[in-house]
Amino acid sequence: MKEKFLDKLSKQIILFDGGMGTELYNKGIFINKCFDELNLTNPELIRDVHQDYKNAGADVLETNSFGANHFKLKQFQLDDKIYEINYKAAQIAREVAGDDIFVAGAVGPLGVQMEPLGPLSRDEVRDYYKEQLKGLLDGGVDLFIFETFIYPDELQQAILAARQLCDLPIIAQMTIDEDASSLTGTGAEIMIQELEQFGADVVGVNCTVGPQIMLNWLEKVREHTNLPISVMPNAGKPKNIDGRNIYLTSPEYLGEYAKHFIQNGANVIGGCCGTTPAHIRRMKAAINAQSPNLSRQKYEIKQIPHELKSKPIPIENKSRLARHISEGKFVKFVELLAPRGVSAAKEIEKARELFYAGIDVINIPDGPRASARMSAISLAVQLQREVGIETVLHYVCRDLNVIGIQSGLLGAYALGVKNVLAITGDPPKLGNYPDATGVFDVDAIGLINIINRLNNGLDISGAPIGEPSGFFIGCGVNPGAINLDEELRRLDWKIDAGAEYMITQPVFDIKVFEYFLNKIQHIKVPIIAGLWPLTSLRNAEFMNNEVPGCIVPEEIMDRLRKVEDSKDDSRKVGVEIAYETLNMIKPMIRGVQISAPFGNVKSVLDVLS
Repeated sequence: MKEKFLDKLSKQIILFDGGMGTELYNKGIFINKCFDELNLTNPELIRDVHQDYKNAGADVLETNSFGANHFKLKQFQLDDKIYEINYKAAQIAREVAGDDIFVAGAVGPLGVQMEPLGPLSRDEVRDYYKEQLKGLLDGGVDLFIFETFIYPDELQQAILAARQLCDLPIIAQMTIDEDASSLTGTGAEIMIQELEQFGADVVGVNCTVGPQIMLNWLEKVREHTNLPISVMPNAGKPKNIDGRNIYLTSPEYLGEYAKHFIQNGANVIGGCCGTTPAHIRRMKAAINAQSPNLSRQKYEIKQIPHELKSKPIPIENKSRLARHISEGKFVKFVELLAPRGVSAAKEIEKARELFYAGIDVINIPDGPRASARMSAISLAVQLQREVGIETVLHYVCRDLNVIGIQSGLLGAYALGVKNVLAITGDPPKLGNYPDATGVFDVDAIGLINIINRLNNGLDISGAPIGEPSGFFIGCGVNPGAINLDEELRRLDWKIDAGAEYMITQPVFDIKVFEYFLNKIQHIKVPIIAGLWPLTSLRNAEFMNNEVPGCIVPEEIMDRLRKVEDSKDDSRKVGVEIAYETLNMIKPMIRGVQISAPFGNVKSVLDVLS
């Protein structure tokens, strides 16, 4: 085009079009259809919508590609047509726009969470966005608009993907709630600061709410950035009338608010869900009426009034366990299961015996093998209060969403639990309640990220929580994993997320363990090796065949076969094997976790003696 987008933006207010989905819905396309596929199956319909918005006075047409990414198209078995759909979206808009107005490649969230809360890495997210952006770029867009984002981290990766492909202008927009904060609770002032750091040319908000709340947001943030700001509200909140979602905000009302947007420093305005060519026509009239006062103002940036990021607690001050490991002491863990009922009297007595024997911490699994027991938090608090021994609390992702995870962690820390082991958790189908549902909002990597944020005084949305937690964060690792490369890749991510020590699955095969150690020489966090004193040949067979990653060598199986007729001799041999294993690996590790098979703490004490 003769005049580039940013040049024009420096001289005047830019008006975007309105809701593409709204117009398609009004023209009879059901909401359960893939709107993006219409670029291929009904391009004339898309062309007509663009033409209506151009006739209404829009300076920019957005491509019909908001959901044209791998994950959203896959729901319609269209993930093999990502490039084709996006290329066609840009081509149709380009044909209508001609050389008169601009075309913006519209890109929305992937619909799948990324780290720290989801399974996708940042690199993977960028690659998925590049897959979509390439089609739009080749189709002839003039700029990109990333809109309706909830999570700033994902928006940042989308922007980075675009920057790696080209130098076209970028508009970055998040969506907000009724109180003008982000949907994850971040205040408007902090939100604009985050957006400004991402490297977009224009920052702003769109969707979810109507013009009044967006004006509130604009008034809060305008003095905190000198970047151009975009505002694209919905036509109010929809109401369901006779089975159809109807937006009741009139074109006249939105036109009036367009004046307010301009007067309060908006540089780009437009419409989102529920807005039509009639709304855009009124907004165009508002721009024309304000045209004598459109010179760009230089704002004096004010300090954002929010608490500074808290200073994390040093590792050595987090707990006795953390201090002992920091000082180089060889630490001893014992794993105890929570009771199936309401009384923890037996577990308390066992913990007291172990404490007197010099055990450093009690490790408490959370619903192992997806079984229902007293909550691990409850047992941890009882042991710490009644015995005085520290605990390591297993915390799993199976049973709670991210809100419940955060609440539980804050509560555990307030009750004195300082050591956690972040675990994804066994799926319910492995336990006694196979019809129960698992949550798994995040996996262990995402959980470690959440805990690490709390340790930095921030909640999952990045908002300050005041005094930070001081959890000593552990992670699990399986030296005998079938796919060791994947296990090591995830271990690297866990360490990057904030894990400060690792606990292994039970070690039986020294060669397997040594090979594992050789592969993680670049990792400097302490290793706590798991040990399981075998109780019988049958117990060894179970570990070898039904516990993923546990490898019991044949020579150990042979030793147990020789005494399989005697329970006492079998237990004695199991203790001897664990003792020998500990002596061989002790120079390689910083501590040991010994499980108490079937609650038998005598086996643990025999191994240590």
